[in-house]
Amino acid sequence: MQDKLTLMIPGPTPVPETVLQALGRHPIGHRSADFQKIVKRTTEQLQWLHQTQHEVLVITGSGTAAMEAGIVNTLSRGDRVLCGDNGKFGERWVKVAKAYGLDVQVIKAEWGQPLDPEAFKAALEADTAKAIKAVILTHSETSTGVINDLQTIAAHVRAHGTALTIADCVTSLGATDVPMDDWGVDVIGSGSQKGYMMPPGLSFVAMGPRAWQAYERSDLPKFYLDLGKYRKAAADNSNPFTPAINLYFALEAALEMMEKEGLKAIFARHARHQRATSAAMQAIGLPLYAAAGHGSPAITAVAPDGIDAESLRKEVKNRFDILLAGGQDHLKGHVFRIGHLGFVADRDILTAVAAIEATLQDLGLGKVATGAGVAAAATELAKG
Repeated sequence: MQDKLTLMIPGPTPVPETVLQALGRHPIGHRSADFQKIVKRTTEQLQWLHQTQHEVLVITGSGTAAMEAGIVNTLSRGDRVLCGDNGKFGERWVKVAKAYGLDVQVIKAEWGQPLDPEAFKAALEADTAKAIKAVILTHSETSTGVINDLQTIAAHVRAHGTALTIADCVTSLGATDVPMDDWGVDVIGSGSQKGYMMPPGLSFVAMGPRAWQAYERSDLPKFYLDLGKYRKAAADNSNPFTPAINLYFALEAALEMMEKEGLKAIFARHARHQRATSAAMQAIGLPLYAAAGHGSPAITAVAPDGIDAESLRKEVKNRFDILLAGGQDHLKGHVFRIGHLGFVADRDILTAVAAIEATLQDLGLGKVATGAGVAAAATELAKG
């Protein structure tokens, strides 16, 4: 059916009608008093979402722009950093850090496994010269459906005394609890097309006081991503460059929806959807890819034995107009991923599970009676 596509991927995520309507407003001047009011309001909302009293700056760009900004504004060429790598996005930050001439020590875990906080602790404690300037990691590793223990790793970084924690929270911010100030995370990057329930185009960088101290020492090249310019403009409720005005309209609408739902309710909803999706896949007989107990609230990765995951995804799309995410790199064809991030309701989970079950049966690949997955999901959803 035309125009019936349902996104069950980790981004872009579904966008509420209220947000779409806000997006369609006529633009206003980005140096006007009316726009300054929107910047002031959204800045307060972003601080609420990040659970911080410090600056949260808005860049017209993707989540990668936010992460790159976090690196180039706090570090200098040749700085030694620890970089966590347990998936596609961990690999990306290693590449970004090396591109800027940083001395990168990689702490790896196998894809599907969480990063080991004790490995970070050991490396940091061994650094008696305090040469390590930052620990860079992905909180929710989208490629594998794994959530890393940012809280514990950030605590080890704080104990080090010198290093900063620079966290990619692109698919965890707005999906699970990330209390920036309480955990002592120095830099958080995120993007609009994820938990914010918006189209792509805006990225967000939250900077704590230790990060701003490092900014004064940083010598990496920056111009458009120079957060000092954004900080100065934000003090006047403005932006140093021409911002995506209509996306600011959408941002205000989306954050108002999130405030009405409340942080605890938002986090509980995502956790419920993660449990329901995981239970459903296991009831169908499809193994999960992420290590037990470490599944991301944003996405569930499934590794179906003896089934071409790409063929299954294609059939679900063709038959039901539901888009699932595929595996990345060596996981292509071996894994499919079910997104439950942002504007996703219980109904969406049940619909996606039913579509997967029906497709398996139609292809003659069903291992159990149709309905087992829906029943398992419904049981978890009923728990609230």
